[in-house]
Amino acid sequence: MIGEIDHIEIEASDATEMADFLKKLGYEELRRTEHHGESFELEPADGDGPIFEIHTVEGEEVPGINHIAFAVEDIEGITEDLEEKDVDSIVGPYDVEATGRRITNFRDPDGRRFQIVDDE
Repeated sequence: MIGEIDHIEIEASDATEMADFLKKLGYEELRRTEHHGESFELEPADGDGPIFEIHTVEGEEVPGINHIAFAVEDIEGITEDLEEKDVDSIVGPYDVEATGRRITNFRDPDGRRFQIVDDE
């Protein structure tokens, strides 16, 4: 079953500026990585709530929400279930070396990207 929201990825015109803004709201930096250029992951100070993953837009991208990711316990099983239900544009599961996480991407009927993330 797809669980709670794990993270929301936001593409910002300036990732550092957006990370600083979220820190003003009480978020703390969880990690900084090099994927998508410089990337920030911030979590609520009390640890209760989704992570915000922030990147600076590049090329044809525009600022906005890139995707919402849900935590799952059985990423392989959920991915197979999505395939059986003819969910569009499934890619994964695969490992993301920069974050050490396993993910599957897919799209809703309007083409928006969603993601499931192994909860381990």
